[in-house]
Amino acid sequence: MLPAILRVISLLLPALIPSWRFFKSVAPSPRVEYRVIGGAHAQDWQEDRPRPATISVATLVRRMVWNPAWNEQLFLVSCAERMIEEPSPHSLNEILIRVARLLEAQEGLLQIRLVFIAREGEALVKTVEYESDPVPISTLKGGA
Repeated sequence: MLPAILRVISLLLPALIPSWRFFKSVAPSPRVEYRVIGGAHAQDWQEDRPRPATISVATLVRRMVWNPAWNEQLFLVSCAERMIEEPSPHSLNEILIRVARLLEAQEGLLQIRLVFIAREGEALVKTVEYESDPVPISTLKGGA
């Protein structure tokens, strides 16, 4: 009886106490930046969905239970990582549609790029790993 109980406990422990060993490696994740070319809202590169500098305790507690925006952000990071490893039209389209959904601009061309930021000594160095061709925003908003 005791060996059976120990066997059940040994099977349950990994589920109850998670391990970080399931990651193959820990590496920086790409950030999505965008710009709108042409139209009334032409702009320089901007970070998509920048993190707030601070959040309240109430917001932190609420986000522990309900945070669909963060789930979408994790999906974007996953698509961006796939774009770096093996570019695909599907991943690119998913990123473009989600970035376009948050834009006020209805006209012009949307372009995204994927960047990594690394620390070299005291300086932060930004490396561009992928840059898309410009795409009409109107075609993306129709697919959102």
